[in-house]
Amino acid sequence: MTWTFTSDIEAYAGTAEPWLLRDPVRNTVPLTVLRAVRSGLWGDDVLLGRLERDGRIVATAIQTPPHPLLLPTIPADAVPELATGLIEIERAIPGVSGPLPLAEAFAASWWRPEAKRRAERLYRLDALLPPDPCPRGASRVAGTDDLDLLVRWGEEFQSEAEGVAPVDLTPLVASRIARRELVVWEADGRPVAFAGASSPVGGMSRVGPVYTPAEFRRKGYGTGLSHAVSAKALTEGAEEVLLFTDLSNPTSNSIYQAIGYRPVADYVSITFA
Repeated sequence: MTWTFTSDIEAYAGTAEPWLLRDPVRNTVPLTVLRAVRSGLWGDDVLLGRLERDGRIVATAIQTPPHPLLLPTIPADAVPELATGLIEIERAIPGVSGPLPLAEAFAASWWRPEAKRRAERLYRLDALLPPDPCPRGASRVAGTDDLDLLVRWGEEFQSEAEGVAPVDLTPLVASRIARRELVVWEADGRPVAFAGASSPVGGMSRVGPVYTPAEFRRKGYGTGLSHAVSAKALTEGAEEVLLFTDLSNPTSNSIYQAIGYRPVADYVSITFA
């Protein structure tokens, strides 16, 4: 059987979401992106793919331009078929993101060469530990008055982390504020950093982004925020709290491990030339 592609979000979600929920930890990004698409975000030219064998789904994929193709944990032999199917429909794919071996397999099957990559690691929370030392200040849930500031900080984070020109994040940030997913750290009466944790889906919540502007760094605010949003996710019913780190940043990797996160698997985001 071959891959089939659609833009019918609800029809796709009805079959793909239960399949993704079999492993909400490793499928954390496709699950949260699918929820965002169903809520009206990234609805332009969305690509939703699924592969069926013997009448049952064995693989899915999703792409929301201008973002890369997202690969869940799928069978390795489904990856070359996916690349072939996308080439046949002449789909523009700027990059691919997913578990390391699967993303590399897709890149090897794609017609454009790799331009750059960002190595990542997925962590899950074991037992939440308090930051030591605890930074000055305190956290609070972001409100509508924070929208402009958090859009600007979110764009700065996106530019730093992904090295690409940011898209307009206003709809995304506004929706996350409405769901009470974003948290601000305040010190000396002013916001100095922010972080988010997705509302639980399938018992899973993912922390991100965690961003401190350059002028406020090296004061522990990111650690305090990471602890605060992790605790918030647990309080709101998450059974698994996850986050991704950039493996080129040893500081953030050590910070997350210090408050109780443990490695799950390596992922990669590959950008094509």
